[in-house]
Amino acid sequence: MASPRYCWSGTAVSASSLLLHTLLFLSPLFIFPSPSSASVEEAAALLKWKASLENQNQPYSSLSSWTNATAGGPCKNWLGITCHPNLTVNGVNLTSANVSGTLSDFPFGSLPNLMYIDMGINSLTGSIPPEIRLLSKLTYLDLSNNKLSGKIPPEICELTNLKVLHLVNNQHNGTIPDDIGKLYKLTELALYSNSLQGPIPPSVGNLSRLLNLYIYNNSLSGAIPPELGNLTDLQIVFMDTNQFSGPLPSSLGKLTNLTDLHIYSNQLSGSIPPELGNLKQLQMLTLYQNNLSGSIPPSFGNLTNLNLLYLYANQLTGPIPPELGNLQLLTDFEVSNNNLTGPIPSTFQNLTRLQFLFLRVNSLSGPIPPFIGGLPNLEVFQVDNNQYNGTLPTNLCQGGNIKSLTINDNLLDGPVSTALKNCTRLVRLRLEGNQFSENITEAFGVFPNLQFVDLSYNNFYGEVSESWGACPNLTDLRIAGTNVSGRLSPGIGNSVSLRSLDLSSNNLTGEIPKEFGNLEGMTRLNMSNNRLSGAIPSEINGLSKLANLDLSWNMLTSIPSTIGDITQLNYLDLSHNKLSQQIPSTIGSLNHLTDLYLGDNSLSGEIPTDFSGLRSLVMLNLSRNNLSGWVLEVLGQLVGLQSIDISYNKFTGPIPTTTAFRDATASDLQGNVGLCGNVVGLQPCPESAAANKSSGSSSSKVLAIIFSTLGGFLVLLILLVVIIFLRKRREAEPVVEDGTQGKVFTIMTGGNIQYKDIINATGGFDSKYCIGEGGYGCVYRAKLPSGLIVAVKKLHSMSDHETGQTHPQEFLNEIRALTEIRHRNIVRLYGFCSHRLHSFLVYEYLVRGSLASVLSNDKEAKSLDWNRRMNIVKGVAHALSYMHHDCVVPIIHRDISSGNILLDSDYEARVSDFGTAKLMKLDTSSWTTVAGTYGYIAPGK
Repeated sequence: MASPRYCWSGTAVSASSLLLHTLLFLSPLFIFPSPSSASVEEAAALLKWKASLENQNQPYSSLSSWTNATAGGPCKNWLGITCHPNLTVNGVNLTSANVSGTLSDFPFGSLPNLMYIDMGINSLTGSIPPEIRLLSKLTYLDLSNNKLSGKIPPEICELTNLKVLHLVNNQHNGTIPDDIGKLYKLTELALYSNSLQGPIPPSVGNLSRLLNLYIYNNSLSGAIPPELGNLTDLQIVFMDTNQFSGPLPSSLGKLTNLTDLHIYSNQLSGSIPPELGNLKQLQMLTLYQNNLSGSIPPSFGNLTNLNLLYLYANQLTGPIPPELGNLQLLTDFEVSNNNLTGPIPSTFQNLTRLQFLFLRVNSLSGPIPPFIGGLPNLEVFQVDNNQYNGTLPTNLCQGGNIKSLTINDNLLDGPVSTALKNCTRLVRLRLEGNQFSENITEAFGVFPNLQFVDLSYNNFYGEVSESWGACPNLTDLRIAGTNVSGRLSPGIGNSVSLRSLDLSSNNLTGEIPKEFGNLEGMTRLNMSNNRLSGAIPSEINGLSKLANLDLSWNMLTSIPSTIGDITQLNYLDLSHNKLSQQIPSTIGSLNHLTDLYLGDNSLSGEIPTDFSGLRSLVMLNLSRNNLSGWVLEVLGQLVGLQSIDISYNKFTGPIPTTTAFRDATASDLQGNVGLCGNVVGLQPCPESAAANKSSGSSSSKVLAIIFSTLGGFLVLLILLVVIIFLRKRREAEPVVEDGTQGKVFTIMTGGNIQYKDIINATGGFDSKYCIGEGGYGCVYRAKLPSGLIVAVKKLHSMSDHETGQTHPQEFLNEIRALTEIRHRNIVRLYGFCSHRLHSFLVYEYLVRGSLASVLSNDKEAKSLDWNRRMNIVKGVAHALSYMHHDCVVPIIHRDISSGNILLDSDYEARVSDFGTAKLMKLDTSSWTTVAGTYGYIAPGK
């Protein structure tokens, strides 16, 4: 969608600055037999700076060519150095040269002819020294993608010959220098992705030659200065993701050479100035996620070169101007989440290049116009949550390209099958919350690309067609709250891609087909509030990934013991059925279960003792059954339980003192004559309650207790022998690593990966094997004896308190869970090793590294054509969807960025660092929430 930026050193630059760079490097270089005295002085000054850097005095360092032994001095073969014909240094280009250190000793005062500096993509730290003002001839300065901090020194404004200034992606704070306007020759200013604050200085209006301005992703605030309108040569402006407030200045209408204007994700208010309609060269305009009000200016109809217009998530009112039908080059139009009214203008039939039309969450009305079906390039049509009425046009998919059709929550009625018959490319279909009416038994054919469909809460009738089982890519089917009836077709069991099925609140009858057990990828199944009968089929254990099962409000008669095999379940609701007999003890195997509802049935017997294994249980409802026995024995062990309802059963004895029972009300416990405890409505327990329970037992129970006690002693004796044997074995075989004793704890699923192999392969975590560094530690490349190459993330040394691991077993359980994750777009975690000297995670190694590193390399970035970029986006989306919806306990990444999206040899995206934030229990401030559902994000961000 976005026009590509030129890239150099990982920084967005213009064509003009690239030309400048090329001219500098192609300038004639004449080397004389012996260096001048000035050259000798400059060489000494540069060598002094090299000596102050880290790891640059090794034979194979990136600056190993910088030496006095080089004939001809720095102008001969020094890496990154270019010179004037008089043998004085005029350029330093150390892009991606693995330079670590500071600029404190850089010889600013010893290089009077220096015109070009590019030290982007290194590990420079500290602040920019004020001595930089001494480089009076400097025309190009790029210090991007380092770790520089502190304020931008005001002395930088004395470099009046500067044409290009890039300080991108550092840690600079403070304000933009007030005298920035002194750099009157500046053509490109890039300060994005820092922590800059305060307003844009009015002096920026003096930068009359400026072509490109990139100041996004900071914390800049205040009003946008009207002086910005003086920069009439401006072509590209990125000011998004800041805290700018107040109105958009009308003076921006004077920037008639502008092609890209991005001021989204700020706090702008007031109306959009109609003067923006003068920007006839504009190709992209993004003002979304602000507080803009008023109407869309009709003058926008003059922007005939516009490809992309994003105004969503504001407070815009009034109709969509018909003048926008003049924008015949428009491909993306997004005005969702506003208060727009009226119909879709008939002039939109002229937008033949339109691919994405988002009008959702407004108050738009009228029918869906027939010309929508005639837009030949339309792929996404989302108009949900409006007030559209009437029937769907019969030619809705005449254009043949619609992939996403989202028209839910309107007032539409009539049939849908005729309108959708040609929608063969549909991937996502949402019709829920309308008044559509049709027999859907045979209304829908087989859609080969369909993944998500929601027909819920309409007036459909008929049966659930087995055709859905023939849709090969269908993952989510929702037909809830309609008048669908009849028996469930066994053919649905053929939809092996299905992950979520919601048929709740219908009139379905008969038994649940055993073929449903074939849906092994299913994670959510809801068939509640129907009239299903018979036993729950034992084949349900085939749903091995099921996390959420709701069969409540039916007429089901029994629970199969195989339900205990669905170990990923965290929500189970079988309430309001006709279940009888005893509760299967196998439910106690569901150790991920958090919510269990079995109320309003005819279950009998005691609560199985295996329920003590439900350690994750938070909510339990057993009300209105015929259950009996002492609740203290089993439920008293569920210390995590927070809510309980056991009313109207035959339970006896004292209630436990756990949180759930302490917070229970009388209505949660009533109807159990034999219960006692310190809750209003219950009788107090006599002191001899426990003894009475024992004396009242039958002789058979006494014998059972005697034999079970004897058996318990025997088990304990065997266990004691095993423990003694293992302890002696450990004492006989101590673990010795690197000459020091220390025990190694390992959780590993990647085959024969051993701690000592990792240590040997990384040279004891020698920095030469380090391929990256993040917030949790360094990442090392390790080639194991088996030939397997892995990425080893050595964690920063942290105590249990710092990592939040007050319960080490919980931490280990998390590790084990993460090692079991398998997805083509998620980096595999092989395991974890812990030693008193080192703790590290072992990951799958991806040969191309991170997306950030590829984008920041000019040559590699060119290999990322738009198809590959789209595949990367899709891969990340699939990974996040899997983590959010298919994992038993959803994983929220917290830190998704180009830095932890890795690429394999085929440029397939893999998400890394998943679950790490959860393990380290970071402060909740590190969670990231993106407002809105979609939007334009500038390249490189």
